[in-house]
Amino acid sequence: MYDLHTREQALTLVAQGHSLNSVSLRTGISRSAIREWQTRPESPKRVLGQAGPCPRCLPAPGVPADTASYSYLLGLYLGDGCISSHRSGGYYLRIACADAWPGLIDLCKNAITAVRPEDSVYVLQREGCVMVTSYGRHWPCLFPQHGPGKKHTRRIALEPWQQTIVDEHPWEFVRGLIHSDGCRNMNWTTRVVGGERKRYEYPRYWFTNVSDDIRRLYTDTLDRLGVEWKDCTRHGRPYNVSVARRASVALMDAHVGPKY
Repeated sequence: MYDLHTREQALTLVAQGHSLNSVSLRTGISRSAIREWQTRPESPKRVLGQAGPCPRCLPAPGVPADTASYSYLLGLYLGDGCISSHRSGGYYLRIACADAWPGLIDLCKNAITAVRPEDSVYVLQREGCVMVTSYGRHWPCLFPQHGPGKKHTRRIALEPWQQTIVDEHPWEFVRGLIHSDGCRNMNWTTRVVGGERKRYEYPRYWFTNVSDDIRRLYTDTLDRLGVEWKDCTRHGRPYNVSVARRASVALMDAHVGPKY
């Protein structure tokens, strides 16, 4: 079962003059399904009505069943995610993932499916990246940080139920933040040993985000995990968070690791 946006995307490509075969190859949707949509389009209400219940909208609000996947997805969303509304009444969750990291794309898709198995997940190709996208009614319920404007222009704070999940699965949250707005790379420096200058290389984790609130969520979690870090400024303002101490890098390697 495909969601409304997936159907609209395929039909828009056909309307632009693309053949059914090319649209099928581009989207992974069979030609027969696209042909049927041309003659029997689904209504937005019917598609939205197929969604399962939201744990936050129940009489006694709860949390997603897979809290570990939610913690990871929360990190991805705070880094490179956004939520936008659709005229049908639903919402798109979009997570930007670079083409260079196919493993990350798969992890993102799996996390979305684990959190909302009722909502389909698809990939939209953009220049240099893909938008891992899911359409449903309840994404703002699950990510109340959604709001107008860019994240760094508004206050970002976790709800108590979200903080409880992060406290239970801190490494998943850190991994999501690193996979979205961070990296592991090799730095180098030189030292004079025995009168001779030698070059030394060492691994370092970076997290880069212009939101003071999101950086603080990251560093507060690192503090609870015993990971040492320091702020690095850009044009006099905090911008990067560096983890370079050997023991702390070893912890990050054990629980996060490089993107792939």
